[in-house]
Amino acid sequence: MIQELKNQGRLHISILLIVMSLFCFGISITRYFLTYTNVFLFLNWNLFLAFIPWLLSTFLILKGVNRKLSLFVLIVTWLLFFPNSPYILTDLFHLRMNSSAPIWFDLVVILSFAWTGLMFGFVSLMDISTLLKKYFSNRTISIIIVFFLFISSFGIYLGRYLRWNSWDILRNPFGLFNDIADRFVNPFSHPRTWGMTLLMGVLLNMIFFSIKLLTTKKQSS
Repeated sequence: MIQELKNQGRLHISILLIVMSLFCFGISITRYFLTYTNVFLFLNWNLFLAFIPWLLSTFLILKGVNRKLSLFVLIVTWLLFFPNSPYILTDLFHLRMNSSAPIWFDLVVILSFAWTGLMFGFVSLMDISTLLKKYFSNRTISIIIVFFLFISSFGIYLGRYLRWNSWDILRNPFGLFNDIADRFVNPFSHPRTWGMTLLMGVLLNMIFFSIKLLTTKKQSS
């Protein structure tokens, strides 16, 4: 496994993501023992969910998929879990939920989880763009990525405000479909839905393409 990661040039980023995850776990446990409150322990579960898209894309990169239909199905599966990665950004809403620790400490805790989750997601998104190069031009892939990030923003809204999650597509598909369909059929009745989707989508695109530009510039220099 390690050799495969090394062959694909993924060993260093994988180690970094593991170290970042361990730091997040450690700082959340430290907070628990300092305050004897489990307010932010749930962030570890959210980070695990953010890890799944990276795991799926890593599997696709290492094993390879030659059939277009199989790749399409796997990317759709990946897309169902992808919003879990940037979702942790919205956990900043919990910053003032508890005063048992200094607010600066809680800010570091949440931002550590949010950034690590975001990196899991963005590395996996770069993986998907690499897989798509076999079938699409760079311009088309950029459009697809923008679309994925806005879809992810819509998914974040569904999770944060309507409390749906990725598993509900199997547990309660009709309820999930009804909530989604209502927002498309009656868009003006749900301004918060589209306001958050638009602004969060712009933010995610800004962050992702900034990182991509910096990494591309570094590789070309």
